[in-house]
Amino acid sequence: MKIILGIDPGTTILGFALLDATSSQGALLDIGTLRLSKIKEHADKLKSIFERTLQIIEDHRPHILAIEAPFYGKNPQSMLKLGRAQGVVIAAAMYKGLEVYEYSPRKIKQSITGNGNASKEQVAAMLIHMKLIRENEHPFDATDALAVAICHHLQNRITAVGQKFSGWETFLTKNQDRIIH
Repeated sequence: MKIILGIDPGTTILGFALLDATSSQGALLDIGTLRLSKIKEHADKLKSIFERTLQIIEDHRPHILAIEAPFYGKNPQSMLKLGRAQGVVIAAAMYKGLEVYEYSPRKIKQSITGNGNASKEQVAAMLIHMKLIRENEHPFDATDALAVAICHHLQNRITAVGQKFSGWETFLTKNQDRIIH
């Protein structure tokens, strides 16, 4: 079994999801959030993120960390705090020997919905359509983490195949297992 740990980092809420990447679509193993709003000091939040990430890794033994890469925003302080949270998660994963992959928010949304500008609602709706979660079952931070894991799974699956296709018709013909009816 190959397990991907997807993380949507944050210092207020951190989303995580574990995906069994053995099948073509993947199967959800665990999903949740780490709520940090009651922790006042930023350094204490980072410590909690590090410890909880280590615990998730120890509990589920993933092979890969897929994490949302930094994005540019208007508030430099928020970006700095988010970057620190991402760094702490990456450090915990590397400490435990996981391979680490980063994906831009646009790439993640594109992989899941076909639209790099999709909303959190659209991403969650596609995960429901893929039958990985049920409607209104998880907060967007958790569904975003699952989207990161699936993005890695799909990217890895496409590059692992190593085939080139002349068009959508050829691709669909050779990938019947990926069509959801």
